[in-house]
Order: sequence, then structure tokens, then C-alpha cells
Amino acid sequence: MRAYYYKEDDSDMCSPHDSGTPINEEELSRVGVVYYQIDVDSGMDRINDICAERNYKSRDIVRINREEMHELDAKLDVFFTEHFHEDEEIRLILDGCGYFDLRSSDDKWIRILVEKGDLLILPAGIYHRFTTTQDKRIVAMRLFKENPKWIAINRNENPVHNPFRNDYVSQYLS
Repeated sequence: MRAYYYKEDDSDMCSPHDSGTPINEEELSRVGVVYYQIDVDSGMDRINDICAERNYKSRDIVRINREEMHELDAKLDVFFTEHFHEDEEIRLILDGCGYFDLRSSDDKWIRILVEKGDLLILPAGIYHRFTTTQDKRIVAMRLFKENPKWIAINRNENPVHNPFRNDYVSQYLS
């Protein structure tokens, strides 16, 4: 995992957009992000422990690539729309790499490069978006506290009265 402030420029969303200003894990934790490094090749004991600790009950595998996903670019556009979820977003990267962008406490974009073995947990209510790197190939395990679901609440919908967003703001941004 490598995190840094996002550099706004004319390159496509799958480009690094590296401002050269790094962000450390302590700064990420201040906005509620949790990170683990997992050895995905030697077994899943650690991920099973994390699931038990955090009460994750189900999981699935998502494969994002041109061969398995029809209309990949359109799907990436959906993932790249700024949004939040009412549940934690938990991803363990099994292969490939991608970018999670999330909002800092002062509403700037932070870009996080995730690669094989990175487990990233974004808290419910945090504004974020996702894209792949330029090779457009990633395999991730998604973990869920209940049944798998992926419901995005877009920022442009102005969800001012959403209790999950409000809880996030009071816990991390106040």
C-alpha cells in the first residue's frame, strides 16, 4: 500500500496522479481507514482472524479485467463516481492492483495504491471512489458483515441527513 495526495491533471483516472506528497498510515487512520498486510499465498488464517474480530460473515471474489467484465470502462466510470456506503468497504487484493481515492479531513483527495496482499477497510460514510491501474486488472476479496451488497450513495445526491454519513463526520471530521 502506498498513499499520497492526488494530483489533479489531465491524465486519465487510471494514471498514478502522484503529487509527490506521501500520506502515512497514521494519517489514514485519522480518517478511519484501517490497513493490514496479508500473505495471501500462505493461507488465509490471518484473514479469518480479522473476519472473526470484525464480525465479517460473508465474502466473495470480484475480478475486474477486460476478459471477464463486459463494458469494463463503463463499470470503472461507475466505481469512480464519488460515493459512500452505509457499511464498511473491505477489500483484500488477491492479484493485480488498483487505486482507492478517499477524502482527507480537509476534503482533498488521497490516492491509495493497493496491490496483492493489501487489505483496506474504509469506514461507513467516507467519501471515496475506485479505479484500476492502467493495466485494468485486479482480483479482490470483498468481505461483508451481512449478505453481500454494494449500494453507493453518490455525493452529488447531497445525502445531508444520512445517519451513516453523519456518524462518520462526527467521529472523524469534527
